Amino acid sequence: MKRLLLETSFSKIYMISVIVISLLIIGGYFSYAMFTVNREQSNAISIITGNLTYKLEVDESEGNTLTVPQNSSREFIVTLSNPNNRKARFNFYYLNDLPNNVEAGYIVDCETNTLPESVGVNLETSGTAGSSNIYKIMVENNSSNDVTIELGVNVGLDYNDLELPSNGHIFKEYENVPNAPELDEGMIPVSYDGSNWVKAESNNTDNSWYNYDEQMWANAVTVTEETRDIYKSADVGTTISMDDIETMWVWIPRYSYSIGSEDGTNYYGKKGCYLETDPTQALPGEIDVRFVDTNIKDRGTAKYVTTSGAREYYTPDAFTFGSVELSGIWVGKFETSSSNPSVTAGGGNTTELDAMIKPNVASWRDINVSNAFNVSLKMNNNGNRYGIESTTDTHMMKNSEWATVAYLSQSKYGKLGNTNFTGADKEIYQNKSDLFITGCSYGSPSNGNTDYGCQYQYNIEINGTGASTTGNIYGIYDMSGGAHEYTMANYNDLIADSGFSSMPDSKYYDKYTTDNMLTACSGNECLSHALYETNNWYSDYRGLVREQYPWQLRGGIYNYSIKAGIFNFEISNSAVGGNTINDAFRLVATTS
Repeated sequence: MKRLLLETSFSKIYMISVIVISLLIIGGYFSYAMFTVNREQSNAISIITGNLTYKLEVDESEGNTLTVPQNSSREFIVTLSNPNNRKARFNFYYLNDLPNNVEAGYIVDCETNTLPESVGVNLETSGTAGSSNIYKIMVENNSSNDVTIELGVNVGLDYNDLELPSNGHIFKEYENVPNAPELDEGMIPVSYDGSNWVKAESNNTDNSWYNYDEQMWANAVTVTEETRDIYKSADVGTTISMDDIETMWVWIPRYSYSIGSEDGTNYYGKKGCYLETDPTQALPGEIDVRFVDTNIKDRGTAKYVTTSGAREYYTPDAFTFGSVELSGIWVGKFETSSSNPSVTAGGGNTTELDAMIKPNVASWRDINVSNAFNVSLKMNNNGNRYGIESTTDTHMMKNSEWATVAYLSQSKYGKLGNTNFTGADKEIYQNKSDLFITGCSYGSPSNGNTDYGCQYQYNIEINGTGASTTGNIYGIYDMSGGAHEYTMANYNDLIADSGFSSMPDSKYYDKYTTDNMLTACSGNECLSHALYETNNWYSDYRGLVREQYPWQLRGGIYNYSIKAGIFNFEISNSAVGGNTINDAFRLVATTS
């Protein structure tokens, strides 16, 4: 148990407070009686009736200090209990100045996941004996040296939500700000007004375009050449007809992540604020995510024991494209469809059609890997129909890029953090459309039911939007069920039936050198690829590429039972790269 410094003050000029504090070490309780002195009658002392007792539990793994390594952040957990039969109110505050570039971060209430707007942080507990709440305190160290935070010196508690000490600083909410989306010239920012996609304000005033804290990921569209100039010059709020939309994109901002473990062995995320039970493979917990700039490329183990706080961050490989560090990536909102989705398999094995990304159409299947790859590349050709600039790189999604979406979905910024879903419904709902219609939802996670079809469209709240990575309409769809999705992930440059004459530039695919998940990346675990570190999460099927099946599939298919899901990765007879009726693909665009 740590001792936290306590101070008290009153706003009335005639009153001062003197606090007598006693620490009950064994019970872990602080209690005090509060007296007042009236300055007008300096010899008169009145006793305010009643004592206040509270229990403060802090992680004890590091004594009363918290070491924060250079260029990293740490969090620790505080449980505040009120055993009294009346309400009590406390405020955390940061007391002494820290070194330059070190901030006292934020405190988050696990119930609201926000910092109340009050003096300090209002930690009011109810008058019910034994009531408690859990809070997270984050300290970010952007300096070049390790620093030590001492509880009771740097971090304190203040009873009475009045004026703080003159040398104190109120804890401010840590602004984990995502990098702003980088729009291509042909892209138009959009938000949803409840019925239609409308043009959004690109500078995101009032979080009207995106707000990742609310699982509102940034969306953008490209439109037909005939309507492009009209929409680009239109007022914010103008409805953009789905008939005019050709592609829809979702921005995944650059971040670093870390996956928690209760025991240092089984890494299923952490219970955090979002699960009612301890995390398991069948119902994994939160992946810690912090948004970072392009000048940060964390290379920690990406794993930690939850009682010591997240510290081993890793920046996903998907945010490095060749030699370029990306501020984020644009991901196709749905499985790719074609400019003629009514043909057999929604497109077939050709490069003559153009890629589309829209809901409520058949996805483009029966296309081999090389043709899917080339269809993706040609989207930025001179004079392309989308208005996409040649400096924007459009390509077929890599396995590591798929994983980057999956991890963000499993963070507080994704469906896991969406309070409209609890328990098993945190898992992304399955697309069970046997016609491979994009954006469909079964209204529940993957299961053994065989009543295939498009039960709910993508814009139906909860039952439909539960199939997105955010649990609302702003996420990415078709990542559980629908069609198998080919990714640009390959075993030892084996071409097989893909149609390639030689492998493309290495920046366009992930190369795995063994079929062992612990050694697949040239003898090392492939961190950030959603392989071993999320193995079998939500009971999703797993199978890594190998010599016989050198091309990686993701997501599962409509008729899978519990094996389908965003953490599904597999091989099958179609994983040789050829064109099959059940295999689709997805697009990614980078603008850096």
